[in-house]
Amino acid sequence: MNGRSSKPLLNGCLMAAALALVACHGGSSSSSSDTIGGTISGLTAGSVELANGSATVTVAAGATTWVFPNSFAANSSYAVTVVAQPAGELCEVTSGGSGATLTGNVSDVTVVCSDYGQWIWEVGLNTVNASGAYGTQGAASASNAPGARYAASSWTDRAGDFWLFGGVGYDATGGAGSLNDLWQYSPSTGEWTWVSGGSADGAAGVYGTEGAASAGNMPGARYAASSWTDTSGNLWLFGGYGYDATGGVGRLNDLWRYTPGTNEWTWISGGSADNAAGVYGTQGTPSAGNMPGARYSASTWTDASGNLWLFGGYGYDSTGTVGDLNDLWRYSPGTNQWTWISGGSAHNAAGVYGTQDAASAGNVPGARQAANAWTDSSGNLWLFGGYGYGSTGALGYLNDLWQYSPVTTEWTWISGSSADDASGVYGTQGTAAAGNVLGARQAAVAWLDPSGNVWIFGGYGYDSTADLGALNDLWQFSPSTKQWTWVNGGSGDYASGDYGTQGTASTSGAPGARQAANAWIGPSGHLWLFGGAGYGSIGNGYLNDLWQFVPP
Repeated sequence: MNGRSSKPLLNGCLMAAALALVACHGGSSSSSSDTIGGTISGLTAGSVELANGSATVTVAAGATTWVFPNSFAANSSYAVTVVAQPAGELCEVTSGGSGATLTGNVSDVTVVCSDYGQWIWEVGLNTVNASGAYGTQGAASASNAPGARYAASSWTDRAGDFWLFGGVGYDATGGAGSLNDLWQYSPSTGEWTWVSGGSADGAAGVYGTEGAASAGNMPGARYAASSWTDTSGNLWLFGGYGYDATGGVGRLNDLWRYTPGTNEWTWISGGSADNAAGVYGTQGTPSAGNMPGARYSASTWTDASGNLWLFGGYGYDSTGTVGDLNDLWRYSPGTNQWTWISGGSAHNAAGVYGTQDAASAGNVPGARQAANAWTDSSGNLWLFGGYGYGSTGALGYLNDLWQYSPVTTEWTWISGSSADDASGVYGTQGTAAAGNVLGARQAAVAWLDPSGNVWIFGGYGYDSTADLGALNDLWQFSPSTKQWTWVNGGSGDYASGDYGTQGTASTSGAPGARQAANAWIGPSGHLWLFGGAGYGSIGNGYLNDLWQFVPP
């Protein structure tokens, strides 16, 4: 509800006008005042408030007709708008909503409401810090569940199943630490399978022979590693913060490939020890000696040719100095070679923004970690936000949106601020607008849906009132209009989860505020969300809840 008291909707002459769609007093141009009303369909979740100038009417759920309780001066102009949306629905004036001159009663303004998406709590707990329920390795079960965790790595395979690796969280005994367990989730059965890795935290890596797959190989426990899926359905993993071959703990730059068909890991390249400096070589030239430095919280893409792309993160530059990075790398699985493409070989570089919407060879995003990344249908790479450096060289949370063209090798600053710590401008829920702004944040999750729209959820950053905290807002970005829409969740920080009934969609349900969760796109184009560090139904900690969002 919007907090306003309900007004009488239809009575007497006004009811007759709305139901019969005729004017009670003739509708001639000689009348001193005229009424405005019409029909409404699909309103099921709550009330909607309509306005014409300063006049408003609140229409209740289930209504099929409506009319403003007051009349308007003859020959005046009118424009009916939606000023308060119902929870979980989007209402729009689809026809007859405006006119230059009132020449009689208006009764044909059409308002259509529809569900613009609902969350479903599928599996996992609504409480925090749950231990893992591993079951039998290789056997799916409804009772299996990964332990609560954040900053895990994830993939989607060609069959549409979801994969989850490592992170920081809870093992089978309730111990908390870095993990190296590999899990598979089937959306069709709703069951998790513990596939490989340990059920305890803190495992060292078992590297075997470089380039040779083996059932005994296993990446060490880690968090904030980078991940990809290649065109053959193999899963790739790079770096993160965790355990090397000796059990040493630090930043990693090892590259691994997992083949689901054989259930074997292959150590492909990079070091088996932690904290390696980057070897950049000549920009634009692939070489067997090139290697990104050890890092965590980098951003990744896969292009149409099957190349893997890596940007930034927090780690080691060419001199072995640690900091935020803005180097862009391309890895070719066919040649097993890395190419340093753009950005600096030193840490903590400020961004060079240039002119908004104008590509330039001189443009480059500032160094950052925990940004979001996706690839569009044209093969362009997109980057949003994170924690790092804007144009001024100040360190903070970012909300800049960038596009990179592998064809022209140029970056374009698309939208958002070139400075750090921008607050969110939410606008009207469910309504796209040029003035809407996604607040600066790090460690959000992002999806690219089958229609090419981008969805971003939560993270740690700035809400509508400039408060800094964990968020649970869900946004949609349209590349064609370059506009953001606030779709779901709160405009404030630290919201608890509203779980409702497990397995049942709800107009009021929403995951709690969180950061460093995992995300997948399901076979039907639905958005899936798992875990992170944040808020359950009560309290905050690590989460293992799995949610599905059904777009409109």
